Amino acid sequence: MITAGCDIGSLSAKAVIMDDNTIAGWAVIPAGISPADSAAQVLTMALETAGRRRQDIAAIVATGYGKEMIAFADHRESEILCHAKGAVWSRPETRTVIDIGGQDAKAIRIDDTGAVTRYLYNDKCASGTGRFLEVMAEALGVALEDMGTLSEQAAEKVVISNQCVIFAETEVVSLINDGREVPDIIRGLHNAMAGRVAAMALSIGVEDAIVMTGGVAKNPGLFAALAAALKKPLIALDGIDPQINGALGAALIAGQKR
Repeated sequence: MITAGCDIGSLSAKAVIMDDNTIAGWAVIPAGISPADSAAQVLTMALETAGRRRQDIAAIVATGYGKEMIAFADHRESEILCHAKGAVWSRPETRTVIDIGGQDAKAIRIDDTGAVTRYLYNDKCASGTGRFLEVMAEALGVALEDMGTLSEQAAEKVVISNQCVIFAETEVVSLINDGREVPDIIRGLHNAMAGRVAAMALSIGVEDAIVMTGGVAKNPGLFAALAAALKKPLIALDGIDPQINGALGAALIAGQKR
């Protein structure tokens, strides 16, 4: 059975095509103004990578910020359940999921049956999200995708004291003017962001194995900083781009709802 999951976030749109219990194709694109248009576009791209047609799909589940606007979806599901489902499918030993998206962060506790037992969702402050790193990359004049490797070159400790994105950006500019090295500043930013995300996760309790998902999970510097802040190891999804985890979970749920 062919199913599809669409995860329409504020910054990116993701789609996954499942053929029974196998990922047949997937795609990620920047989110446009219209969630419906973004969903249609990313689903078409995912179908192309899977070598399937729209009429082959038995069921579609939408999730994410724009899920209510996806008219072609057969069902809509919460991001929490979709992220839990995707992580457990890839890593059955998962007991905690930490997902960092473009404009929110989530901590999810899962029991040994794969059911969600507790979760905490933060979309009120950008300081623990991908947007925080995006703003800081612009301030530093570096590519967002280069921040992880640059942070690994850090030689001296830099502490970022401001939690607000606007004030932190001003602090970064001051550090640059003071002659501090860019890799040192980036590591300081990673440590500051990791501390905030870890505090959120620890407030509901974390249990091994801890899986990190979302596009930010591809940043090795933040991945390491979060593990250090939690004082626990993190694991990655098994051979799967962490950015598509929500869409993967949605596609899996589509198979159950059919």
